[in-house]
Amino acid sequence: MSAPTAASPLTPPPQRRKSRRLGLRILLALLLLIVLGVVLWSWVALSYVYSSGQRTGYIRGLTHTGWLCKTWEGQLVTSPTPVAPSQVFDFTLRNDSLATILQSAQDKPVTLSYSQHLRSPSTCFGETQYFIEGVAIQPQAIPPQ
Repeated sequence: MSAPTAASPLTPPPQRRKSRRLGLRILLALLLLIVLGVVLWSWVALSYVYSSGQRTGYIRGLTHTGWLCKTWEGQLVTSPTPVAPSQVFDFTLRNDSLATILQSAQDKPVTLSYSQHLRSPSTCFGETQYFIEGVAIQPQAIPPQ
């Protein structure tokens, strides 16, 4: 008869291995669900347009900001009438060619076409809800003499 051998202290019993694998699978499934949820939320928030419109005014500032995701953030000063105080419209621009057009039209009236996207998941997509889709430079009126 041979003497019984003791189990190695480094190998866990088979039951513990199965429970560890099950726990790891559950953890990975939860992480996958969270990632898929964030991706789905981002896609819906950025593809669904809550409102759209146009604003006309003068560009007050345009800056290129962001650590990883570079966007153009700007302000448009609008004044409905010469007597009323001016309003500031903050916007986000993701297109570099439109940003170049806006930089060249710094002292001219411009009309910005925008779409509003609510609940953007991160400021990486832009710091505001208003994303510029088109720019039109308005002809300047000649003051009467």
